[in-house]
Amino acid sequence: MAPGVAANENDGMSIGNLRIVAVGLALLSPGSVAWSAAQPRAVDWSSYRGDTRMSGRADGELGEALELAWTFETEAAIVSSPVVADGRVFIGSDDGKLYAVDFSTGEQLWAFETQDMIEAPPLVVDGVVYVGSTDFFFYAVKAETGELLWKVETDDKIVGGANFFVDDELGETRIIVGSYDGALHCYRAKTGEELWAYTTDNYVNGTPAVVEGRAVFGGCDSALHVVDLRTGKQVERVQLCSECHIAGSVAIDSGKVLFGHYGNAFVCVELDGGETNWAFDDSRQAFFSSPAISDGRVVFGGRNKSLHCVALETGELLWKKKTRRKIDGSSVICGDKVVFGSGDGRLYILRLDDGEDIWTYEIGESIFSSPAVHAGHVLIGANDGVLYAFGPVPDVAESDD
Repeated sequence: MAPGVAANENDGMSIGNLRIVAVGLALLSPGSVAWSAAQPRAVDWSSYRGDTRMSGRADGELGEALELAWTFETEAAIVSSPVVADGRVFIGSDDGKLYAVDFSTGEQLWAFETQDMIEAPPLVVDGVVYVGSTDFFFYAVKAETGELLWKVETDDKIVGGANFFVDDELGETRIIVGSYDGALHCYRAKTGEELWAYTTDNYVNGTPAVVEGRAVFGGCDSALHVVDLRTGKQVERVQLCSECHIAGSVAIDSGKVLFGHYGNAFVCVELDGGETNWAFDDSRQAFFSSPAISDGRVVFGGRNKSLHCVALETGELLWKKKTRRKIDGSSVICGDKVVFGSGDGRLYILRLDDGEDIWTYEIGESIFSSPAVHAGHVLIGANDGVLYAFGPVPDVAESDD
């Protein structure tokens, strides 16, 4: 099937003086939003996975079918995942640039150039875009203009996204990001001053989750790390098997940490104490994809070419969707639907309840980017260097009027 062919098939909490806030709400002033500890939500899709706990869950609903609204072409493959904030889409490209694109039209607003590929997803907080590059630098630029505010150098490339928290005692926002230098770095959002660095034994290439005053992330040292956000000190370290490198990002729900690893398993670990609740094993293939969680279900891709849905409490397989290539990108749950891209070059929408196909679109090039879902639209990058935006199909009766 040629590229561009579609087939239609029928919140946060306060812990002492630390305030952990939903990413989309960060566009408002600190302290101006009241929100629930149970389900931190985002107004915009302004961070990778949609909120600080990395739930991969979007507000609103998706239609039974989408249509291509616009495309935006960069100069190299897109592995980075898009984010949406204040009417703008932000995306990195392997051409070394961070782009800002108008959400409604796909028109380029600005481009900011780094010295190497940008595979990391951006983060938008208080009108600033934060993103790492494989040139070893972490950048802060104005969301409106693309003007550089500051940059800091780590000791190796950055391929994971950043997260953030607010220290109410000092009244300031802080940004955390991992690097291949083996550390999780914490910076003052306004200036880029490094406040602390937590060192692991190998690469950190996922995006850290933020919950209850703690950063939670995995590393290529085959360990799950829990770090105090105020001090940067270790709270917990859960050591896995020697081959169990955690290359993706974790998600947190109901006191559980969920993630896949290179030991060919996807696991559920208690946030407090680190006890393993269950493990979903594959005899041959690793899990790189980050999970999406909603209504007691966990959805994640695998290098076994399948998207899996399991029960949050037990790990029982509820359904599995087979594709033609590995799924390294992550899915997003929106209402009763799941959307994801595959290495087979297709974008899929499935029914969350049973995994049945609802809609597919063939791009024709591998998709390792993860979708952003906002206002009934899906945005995703592909290896052809194009950012795709899909929107609702107009009602025929209304369009005739």
